[in-house]
Amino acid sequence: MTRVPFTKMEGCGNDYVFVDAIRDALPLARGAELARAWSHRHFGIGGDGLIVLTRGEGAPVRMHMWNADGSRGAMCGNGLRCLAVLAFAHGHVRDRRFVVETDAGLRSVELLAAGEVRTGMGEVRVETPERLRVGDGWLELTRGSAGNPHAVVFVADVEHVDVPGLGALLQQHPAFPDGVNVEFVQVDGPDRLRQRTFERGSGETLACGTGATVAALAARAQRRIQAEVVHVALRGGALRVECGASTLALVGPTRTVFDGEVELPH
Repeated sequence: MTRVPFTKMEGCGNDYVFVDAIRDALPLARGAELARAWSHRHFGIGGDGLIVLTRGEGAPVRMHMWNADGSRGAMCGNGLRCLAVLAFAHGHVRDRRFVVETDAGLRSVELLAAGEVRTGMGEVRVETPERLRVGDGWLELTRGSAGNPHAVVFVADVEHVDVPGLGALLQQHPAFPDGVNVEFVQVDGPDRLRQRTFERGSGETLACGTGATVAALAARAQRRIQAEVVHVALRGGALRVECGASTLALVGPTRTVFDGEVELPH
């Protein structure tokens, strides 16, 4: 069997299997199948999904992403930061500021000190809050988009929310026919949020970068907070959302867990 080099990386505990397909060819048509096999926590490498690095058409490099269940992901803030570090480390870009092509469009990245990366988040939108019938009760949520769909639910205590149960119910809700990333968010101060996320295709994860961005924007739009720099505490670490007048950026850490090789099944 062909053996494929890979790198396991994580950003705030949001972990992915990365393959540099510029160095080592990988059949992208098998991305969904390989994501399911390699993301498995017991029978694979383990991760929230698979991210493949290739050359871009409108940018030096491109990010291809699949969730752990094999569904395609258009955008991932934590994965994008890790991919930026990998692209620079492997010599595919020379500058510490460059652009990455994603399914959601072009995204700017900047490598900072100590493994942190700032990523431009492109167009992020939030809508007005609405109430939906979910299971046996009602849930107030705010829809949003960061190139992928989100629903933000503000709660009093994020540690006492049935994230897996409510998150799974919303994946089956007619309001979200393609599924949705669900953020359960607690306001923790004038510039601080605490967040747990149920990601479509992966279940509850330790972090979600696009979700943190949408949550910060929703909190500002609803005047729950007013700070321009919002600190978001997640189960796997902390992110900063910079809400400037003309830009919206996400800043956070990255870490390489290990490198290895995995068999490419026939």
